[in-house]
Amino acid sequence: MCGIVAYIGPREAYPIILKGLKRLEYRGYDSAGVALMNDGLTVYKKKGRVAELEESLIGKNLHAHAGIGHTRWATHGEPSDRNAHPHTSSSGKLAMIHNGIIENYAQLKTDLIKKGYDFKSDTDTEVLLNFIEDIQTNNNCSLEEAIRIALKRVVGAYVIVLLEKDNPDTIIAARKGSPLVIGIGKGEHYLASDASPIVEYTKEVVYVNDYELAIIKADELVLKNLGNEKITPFVQKLDLELAALEKGGFEHFMLKEIFEQPDTIFDCLRGRLDISTETITMAGVQNSIEQLVKAERIIMVACGTSWHAGLIAEYVFEELCRIPVEVEYASEFRYRNPVVRKGDIIIAISQSGETADTIVAIEKAKEQGAFIFGVVNVVGSSISRISHAGAYSHAGPEIGVASTKAFTGQLAVLIMIALKIAFERKTIDLLRYTHILNELHAIPEKTKEVLLLDGSIKKLAEKYADAKDALYLGRGYNFPVALEGSLKLKEISYIPAAGYPAGEMKHGPIALVDDNLPVIFIATKGSHHEKIISNIQEIKARKGKVIAVITEGDEAIEKLADDVIMMPEADELVYPILNAIPMQLFAYYIGVAKGYDVDKPRNLAKSVTVE
Repeated sequence: MCGIVAYIGPREAYPIILKGLKRLEYRGYDSAGVALMNDGLTVYKKKGRVAELEESLIGKNLHAHAGIGHTRWATHGEPSDRNAHPHTSSSGKLAMIHNGIIENYAQLKTDLIKKGYDFKSDTDTEVLLNFIEDIQTNNNCSLEEAIRIALKRVVGAYVIVLLEKDNPDTIIAARKGSPLVIGIGKGEHYLASDASPIVEYTKEVVYVNDYELAIIKADELVLKNLGNEKITPFVQKLDLELAALEKGGFEHFMLKEIFEQPDTIFDCLRGRLDISTETITMAGVQNSIEQLVKAERIIMVACGTSWHAGLIAEYVFEELCRIPVEVEYASEFRYRNPVVRKGDIIIAISQSGETADTIVAIEKAKEQGAFIFGVVNVVGSSISRISHAGAYSHAGPEIGVASTKAFTGQLAVLIMIALKIAFERKTIDLLRYTHILNELHAIPEKTKEVLLLDGSIKKLAEKYADAKDALYLGRGYNFPVALEGSLKLKEISYIPAAGYPAGEMKHGPIALVDDNLPVIFIATKGSHHEKIISNIQEIKARKGKVIAVITEGDEAIEKLADDVIMMPEADELVYPILNAIPMQLFAYYIGVAKGYDVDKPRNLAKSVTVE
């Protein structure tokens, strides 16, 4: 969940690393630091944002052609200068940055203390670094060999990047479970947690796999496994534009990414959904169609917002494909003893494709004979490589920590997959199939209509910005949208919010209702419309404040509600894509009204690569 950047080559390393850290700050922002090969090995680090590190280094000698940088999301040890990365070894000859968690660090630390090592921080990273140095000293071996021996003994997930004072022309990195990409330039190399810091310098990259070491010089890249066998690097071309990483005139990345959704959903559908031929073409689905069509059960594993996408997909798949679907929190699935059979389909949903819990969950299911289908946004990510097949959501880089466009992209992909399977299984009649194809095709334009509500939603958010808590309710396809809306409000405004099926309201949550509680109903027209009207009446009878997301022309709910958000007509199966957008805007504008950093909410990081 931390951000890693490194550079070696003829250029000045510090400006490249600093810019990269700013790009990666969405991965962690409680402290930052750099280590530079600068007349020896010099380390600077600071609690707080990258800008605070930058300010503290004004006037310092930062000249170097090799360096490593880190922006942290705390796991071991509170945010502080001493817990910030990079860490130095006891001798001062090594510096290291680390993304991940070393699970057996406590035992390693106990053993090292007995040997006389002192520790300046509370981190597992410093323990691992001193463990490496201890091996190097006792075995009189190279740093590369010491790392190889150490990583065979540690338990956990990591990307580590090291500098050695006595070997200034080399950077050594290793990976297990956390992402690492290496950019290849002309006589120079770049390292980062994802491609965003690299794209302006080179389009040629190598994604490092688990249990691989990279020995990097300015003009040389050597990959090895832990058995010291050389591996031929697989060089890929980056499909990423620099403009996608800038705010483009918007105040925040989150708002920009909300407004990008007409384009990102269109990109997701483009080349896949063809209205003229009434077909869906998805290579990952087509190449696996036999497994998907014959599936007797589908299990969707995901975390956070992606889990909500899975819940919506459960409704879609069961209605269209008539296949039983279970939706599992990946963090729970990995620790249960789930019944997974050969032939089961596991659909892993993740924006980053690096979500640690989801990766472990699908690896566990894969061992039991399940077929793994990944739905991810980031090309070349771990889940995309672990899966037997998959589909990208093509939402582009999502910098705001709270997911917006990636969520709607996931929904579009999942609906297309369900339609394709249903058509092949003959569980959908042609009239319904054609109707949903046309409804999905119309979503990008309808998304533009929804975004025209931006001003009115901003006023609504300002009206309710002082709310102490909130309740979100929906039925059917809109129940998971209520969950997602409540999550967004919690993430962005820190207002406690709960999402429930509206039918469950009387089974407990109604006790919360008073004249100060905003109750947000996702109430666009569908199969449960009359029932949701009854639920609204129950809230109004207890003087709750009702905000209703409704279909244009719905006079019945408009008369009942205190405030309404009018949505264009759509089929209830695709409505969640549209209904998510006012929930995103509502949360965004409440966060802004309260003066919070909506792009980087407290305690959160974008890519959860640790438990």
